[in-house]
Amino acid sequence: MTMTEPATQVVFAGIDTHKVTHHAAVIDADGRRIADREFTTGSAGCRALIDWLGQWQVERVGVEQTGTYGAGLTRLLDQGGYQVFDVNTPDPAVRATVGKSDPIDAVMAADAVRTGRAQTVAKDRSGVIESIRMLQIARASAVKARTAALTQIGDLATTLDGGLRARLGSSNRQIAATALSLRPDRARLHDPTQAAKVALRSIAARIRDLDTEINDLDAALAQLVGAAAPRLLARPQVGIHAAAQLLITAGQNPDRIATEAAFARLTGVAPIPASSGQTRRMRLHRGGDRQANKTIHMIAVGRLKNHQPAIDYLERRLSEGLSKKDAIRAMKRLIARELHGALKADLKALDAL
Repeated sequence: MTMTEPATQVVFAGIDTHKVTHHAAVIDADGRRIADREFTTGSAGCRALIDWLGQWQVERVGVEQTGTYGAGLTRLLDQGGYQVFDVNTPDPAVRATVGKSDPIDAVMAADAVRTGRAQTVAKDRSGVIESIRMLQIARASAVKARTAALTQIGDLATTLDGGLRARLGSSNRQIAATALSLRPDRARLHDPTQAAKVALRSIAARIRDLDTEINDLDAALAQLVGAAAPRLLARPQVGIHAAAQLLITAGQNPDRIATEAAFARLTGVAPIPASSGQTRRMRLHRGGDRQANKTIHMIAVGRLKNHQPAIDYLERRLSEGLSKKDAIRAMKRLIARELHGALKADLKALDAL
């Protein structure tokens, strides 16, 4: 730890977050280190860190991993009135010339907010959107487990003898439903047929339980998302889960994503020039939030099936010489602009509550 006398001038703070400890550093307006110190990650340690920062007039705080190890600390800093920014990308020049340690990373985070390299305001994780995020995570894991179980029960059924196999049905869903009615003879588990019945019933029961869990989570999400994003849900092909993902990506801060161009960049639908010679085209942007990008892509695909303005737009761009892929990418950029307006209005309405 290094320490100097607390100063009255404006300073910048940076925090390198971990599972067990957080390391904080304070630098002045010229980037010179004033002090740094390590704290534990518990409630007492986080409050001690905030009390320690209170010695200075802190202009901005850069926090690494605000969505994971730094989430709890970010909430406390926000409640304390600090302006908190995400610092999720290290400075490659510092890595190459100075190295890596907790004090170095804390100073680097502070320097990122001092120079403006870190400009993304940390998400507000104290409201309904954080609740939606948690429910969405639970649902995603349940859906993944159900998909794996359905695949497994289908694979197991293909290895059975013809008689039992014929009774089960053709699709994985039919197999799971029929398997629940199987009655194995547990005194004859040495017989592969009886063991197969036990295994099939076990997997089928797991699928049934996961169906119930997913339905419960869907109901909870519908309640929260319906109240939080009515304007977003009113847009064509935007359902509960699409709206939930867009809310999670944006965060509950209405001014966090100031423009529709920034939203397009965040969701990975802002095209990148890929022209050469006489060829003029834009290519896919592979950065941004990939889950949000997937959501916008599925909205575009859904609109191309039954939303006439989207169908007309695609036909017009194809007639202009664009490939189908490029036309869909251009349409996704327009959809992002439309969604940003609805999302912004919903977030402002939430903020006013």
